[in-house]
Amino acid sequence: MTEMRPVTEAAAIKAPTLPDSQTVTQVKHWTDRLFSFRVTRPASLRFRSGEFVMIGLLGDNGKPLLRAYSIASPAWDEELEFYSIKVQDGPLTSKLQHIQPGDEIILRPKPVGTLVHDALLPGKRIWFFATGTGFAPFASLLREPQTYEDYDEVIITHTCREVAELEYGRQLIEEIRQDELLAELMGEGFADKIRYYPTTTREESPRMGRITELLKDGTVFADLGIDGGIKAETDRAMVCGSLAFNHDIKAILEGFGLTEGANSDPREFVIEKAFVG
Repeated sequence: MTEMRPVTEAAAIKAPTLPDSQTVTQVKHWTDRLFSFRVTRPASLRFRSGEFVMIGLLGDNGKPLLRAYSIASPAWDEELEFYSIKVQDGPLTSKLQHIQPGDEIILRPKPVGTLVHDALLPGKRIWFFATGTGFAPFASLLREPQTYEDYDEVIITHTCREVAELEYGRQLIEEIRQDELLAELMGEGFADKIRYYPTTTREESPRMGRITELLKDGTVFADLGIDGGIKAETDRAMVCGSLAFNHDIKAILEGFGLTEGANSDPREFVIEKAFVG
């Protein structure tokens, strides 16, 4: 008789069979349009918080179907976290949304991206501007000790259509503020530097409106008690959203006198363009 043994968590992780494969360890569905998941991390992978990698699954033709995804976990995390939208007829997300712990995904371990601290000049206050799943790179940077070493104030704005779509970010920030390990890594009082500014555009919520309009009419600065708006001398910014959103925020930041930078040319703000077009 064959001895039946309980399946342990370690045993549930399958041996890789896909090229560049990693094993899914956790999946959480936030709404019918949004989900997050965690996978094993390649031992050799090194990345800067805020960067992205190519991940995916095998397509119906047996070839890898890959898309750029920001790594939502910080560089020090033992696993990799991702935050994704569900597109029912999308080539990749129509399949990716059904993954379960123990499944495999393809992960090309070549991180790149512009939303990194190296692409910004030193400053005192940093703004993270996100819409929808554009929150993902900031989920990484908000858990990165350097963010709090480099800046006295960290403002994260997140604009979504409905309140439920803000939940991933809201819970993450709440966990960061209460996490003792993060406090030890980042220094006492780091949580007081975080200022969270969520808005909705369709569903009624405590703060309504597109962040672009709230910046233009000064509502954001009045709400946060910031005199004089954004200043090139002290403020830095990172932007991740739709093409239209990125364009509008870029114009607003340039209106305040800030200049767009890059890894090779650090300036006052950077925009991630890998997910639009």
